[in-house]
Amino acid sequence: MSGPGPTLAGIRLVAFDVDGVFTDGRFYLSDDGVESKAFHTQDGFGIRKLINAGIEVAVISGRRSGAVERRMAELGVAHVIQGCRDKVAALDDLLATLRLTSEQCAFVGDDIPDLPLLQAVGFSVAVANAVAEVREHCDYTTTAAGGAGAVREVCELVLGAGSDA
Repeated sequence: MSGPGPTLAGIRLVAFDVDGVFTDGRFYLSDDGVESKAFHTQDGFGIRKLINAGIEVAVISGRRSGAVERRMAELGVAHVIQGCRDKVAALDDLLATLRLTSEQCAFVGDDIPDLPLLQAVGFSVAVANAVAEVREHCDYTTTAAGGAGAVREVCELVLGAGSDA
């Protein structure tokens, strides 16, 4: 699927995978074991716009990264879940804390480990360079690739739907 569905205007939480969504999927590991990632500055502005509009933002990632922790803190993302083995359980806990339903949540992913969570939310999004199986199961596929403006595109999509409601 490629177009937004009718549930988009009711979104109150947008959750994102990190690697392949906020980034292009690559990470750099030095000989000293120091990891670095590249984040797109326009994505960051989109996240701030969501937060300023009163929409909750979360990242749910299977990996742990100090770079992710720092970047999300800079952006004001309060819900940062890393090293997560069960993304659906993590989302369920977050939804309970925020008193939201899964229908009020969008999730953005790119690869097979994201599928259970993509299937558990009200609005599922694949980035343009997601694997085919993920794109086939999502409500919307971005035109921008992960790490190249896909996060900003989703933010604008959600914010635009809210203004149409």
